[in-house]
Amino acid sequence: MGMPVEYSEFKGNKLIQLYAEADAEKKYAFSFGKTKAKLIMENIKEIEKFAKD
Repeated sequence: MGMPVEYSEFKGNKLIQLYAEADAEKKYAFSFGKTKAKLIMENIKEIEKFAKD
């Protein structure tokens, strides 16, 4: 199961916000926009390897 997701905008730019289900207060949520989302997608294999170590 993935993280809960919310969408919002900041200064006219779309954002996605991710947070852990256990983080009900969303204290440790993080957000990013389309530019960073594209960068993540281009490097998803390396991120997966990093997360597994």
